[in-house]
Amino acid sequence: MSSKPAETRSITSRFVILISIAATLLLCGGLATLYWIFVQHAFEEDDEVLADRVFSVRTDLAEPSGVATVNEEIKHLHASDREAYWVRVIDATGRTTVETPGMVELLPPGVFPASVEAGSTIPRGRHHRTGEKLFALIAIIAEANGVRSTLQIAQDRSRDDKFTRRFGVLLAGVLAVGAVIAGVIAVIVTKQGLRPLIQMTRSVQRIGANRLDERVAATGWPRELQPLAIAFDEMLKRLEESFTRLSQFSADLAHELRTPVANIRGETEVSLRRSRTPEEYREVMESTVVECERLSGIIDNMLFLARAEAADRQVVRTRFDGRAALERIATYYRTIAEERNVTLTCTGAGEVYAEPGLFGRAVSNLVDNALRFTPDGGRIDIWLAFQGGKSEVAVTDNGSGISAQDLPRVFDRLYRGDASRSSQGAGLGLALVKSITELHNGSVTVRSEPGRETTITLRFPSA
Repeated sequence: MSSKPAETRSITSRFVILISIAATLLLCGGLATLYWIFVQHAFEEDDEVLADRVFSVRTDLAEPSGVATVNEEIKHLHASDREAYWVRVIDATGRTTVETPGMVELLPPGVFPASVEAGSTIPRGRHHRTGEKLFALIAIIAEANGVRSTLQIAQDRSRDDKFTRRFGVLLAGVLAVGAVIAGVIAVIVTKQGLRPLIQMTRSVQRIGANRLDERVAATGWPRELQPLAIAFDEMLKRLEESFTRLSQFSADLAHELRTPVANIRGETEVSLRRSRTPEEYREVMESTVVECERLSGIIDNMLFLARAEAADRQVVRTRFDGRAALERIATYYRTIAEERNVTLTCTGAGEVYAEPGLFGRAVSNLVDNALRFTPDGGRIDIWLAFQGGKSEVAVTDNGSGISAQDLPRVFDRLYRGDASRSSQGAGLGLALVKSITELHNGSVTVRSEPGRETTITLRFPSA
């Protein structure tokens, strides 16, 4: 059975685990250090006492009746039942001359370490375990009264060994209890620390589609949560604006589609009320075709905008002569302009790095828009320049201009401002222009003086 992935664990459980582990490790390190210091101190004291005992036995051996003195000392210890020390004296021939009664069965000579020459410093005892008993063993060569003897002394450390074990068990229990307490404290501290996040969650849960105007508010939160609150409020602001635009766009789109459909239905119903001549039916059909073309244009433009905003839309850009492309567009619209006595000029030169088809569509929309709102006898200027590493194309007309309140929204879909600039069209032309420039990582700006002129500038970055 697989364990729960770390990515799905709650923040509370992560904090509790991490705090508990950190506290347990810290407590474990402290208790282990305490245990080590205590054991080392106990054994060092035992070594000092053992060294004193070795020195005492050596002193007894140095007396004229050395062996007899040691034997009396051993008997005294044994009679007093103080068998904390075990003593054995071996002469130069390897014969045991004196030893504590019962020592040979418990500690035979072979278990002792190799004998070393006695000096001013007594070596530390080597530990040897026999059953449940622990001994510290020392073997030295002592010379007294011209006789060399091997002195084997054992110190019973069983009591200290049992105490250290119990002390270790006690510390392990303290560690276990400390780990549990650390876990409980971690839970309490984590819940207290995450309480602002829970409160923020509740605030966010109150926000719905009908309450996008509410905000989390950046003040009143801990410093770590303030950036999250600010980012969330900004996201809500963008969502509210997008939702508002989408609602308005849906209403405008329904209105735009309803008008041609209503025209087609009305003309058809009128034509069917009585018999008509072929010419009358032809007029109705021609009017229907015009409305269908209008519907088709709206649908095509909407599809283009939807595809332009798709995440995977890629633009294949090439470098081409911008002036030649503008001349072709100007030539196409000059016929319409001449019918209304509108002067259409094209100036400037330079290369443009863009997709030729999209570039042509964007400029054509600008020229078509300018022709629609330029009065008879007016003027439209198209100019091309290269500035700041970008190709700039501007279309200027001396039409009615755009009011200041309409300027921020002229590139919105289906938006049409005052009547002077909204008598025709579906309000998608400038939205298409903006989408095309954004596909090229470019930009579009508008500058207008009501009643005098309007200039819309496209900027396409170079390669």
